[in-house]
Amino acid sequence: MALAWLGIDLGTQGVRALLVTAGGTVAGSGSAPLLRDLREGKRHEQDPEEWWEAVRTACRAALRGTGATVAGLAVCGTSGTVLLTGPGGRPTTPALMYDDGRAGAEAAALRAAGLAVQDSWALPKAHWLTARHGPGRLCHQPDLINARLTGHPVPADSSHALKTAYDVGRGRWPGSAGLPEGTLPDVVRPGTLLGEVCPAAADATGIPAGTPVVAGMTDGCAAQIAAGALGEGAWNSVLGTTLVLKGAAAEPVRDPAGVVYNHRAPDGTWLPGGASSVGAGALAARFPGADAAALDAAAAAFEPSGAIAYPLVSPGERFPFHAPRATALLLGDPVSDADHWAALLQGVAFTERLCLDYLHHLGAPFEGPLALTGGAARSAYWNRLRADVLGRPVRVPGRTEPALGMAVLARHGTGAAPTLAAAARAMTSPGTTVDPRPARTARFAEPYARLVDALESRGWLPAPVAAHARDRLRGDGTD
Repeated sequence: MALAWLGIDLGTQGVRALLVTAGGTVAGSGSAPLLRDLREGKRHEQDPEEWWEAVRTACRAALRGTGATVAGLAVCGTSGTVLLTGPGGRPTTPALMYDDGRAGAEAAALRAAGLAVQDSWALPKAHWLTARHGPGRLCHQPDLINARLTGHPVPADSSHALKTAYDVGRGRWPGSAGLPEGTLPDVVRPGTLLGEVCPAAADATGIPAGTPVVAGMTDGCAAQIAAGALGEGAWNSVLGTTLVLKGAAAEPVRDPAGVVYNHRAPDGTWLPGGASSVGAGALAARFPGADAAALDAAAAAFEPSGAIAYPLVSPGERFPFHAPRATALLLGDPVSDADHWAALLQGVAFTERLCLDYLHHLGAPFEGPLALTGGAARSAYWNRLRADVLGRPVRVPGRTEPALGMAVLARHGTGAAPTLAAAARAMTSPGTTVDPRPARTARFAEPYARLVDALESRGWLPAPVAAHARDRLRGDGTD
């Protein structure tokens, strides 16, 4: 009976489970929606009990009828999503999602104390939650699921703890966190064995009791693993509800503004990157239930669009600049739904280009390939458009799911692969490469420059960053 590893992805809209063999064959898959999602202004909450219900459904579907032996599992979640739990490990608060922006005052106080945190990061949310609900143990999204699977409290992984201001370089919490004693969990490196699936969880999920559970990483890191973007200078752009860009480097990329942060890989190398509030969620909000393929086809007639968009999914921006008061922009009037759709697609691609320009401004390594993953990578048209706007080749892996990345990490964490990169090479697909069309790249230069100007004029994009983006557009910047 073949061995396989289970990856579980706790997404914004649903849970995905993927059972993958050492050679990359998908032995089983399952999913379940998350329906109790509350968005209202800066508020974004979910019911953490629904996560467990969805995990049970997705895992049972993934394991149904498979002949493979589950050799280990790992769980990823949305970065910065937290809640408080009581002594028995049960939730005592709703889960504040990754882009919940209500802890702005707490974030400002922490920045004044010398911590580089953003308003939507987990540490300000921890202060917000304890002030309103009383003391409790801070729990990152996967911590809750891992505790249910093992039947006991577990440490957090350093990847999810990063936005709670955990110092991944020194391996410790900051002394200025300012939370009541006992709030912050212990932390381990991704890939560390947390325990085994307990009998109660086995009955609930169908995962065999005794299956090793290893510490995972954030969904952005999971997608990066799935893309195989682990070599020095390689990058992965995850486009789902929002946009996450992550790369691989021998040393951390230093950013005094705190916009770019650095995860630590299991082997001790660094995964720099950032998370934007721009993304495909803006399409769903403006065109609910739309036929995306039909609108993609119609949008091809508007290159460039008559309007320029900065399509924020929720108020405030985190990357490629920090602007808590930023709002979605639409410069100009689209002449049709197809033109508006085109403006949103192009606006996300412009943001992606600006993210890369910002990383270049910071001196990040860029000599490796760029992979596209996330739900939006299913759109062949958008992939082509993004290559054109970026003016560089992009690689679309055969599978783009964070759950695959967690299956890869589970294999490495259980000792079945010597390195994470070796496991990724064996279990992931290189996919196809999309080359940019120089004439199309030139078409998008002027609207991109206009967007940079608009963001700078509003005081959101710092002048040196805007100047660097314009220099690179003119070819004056160093590649």
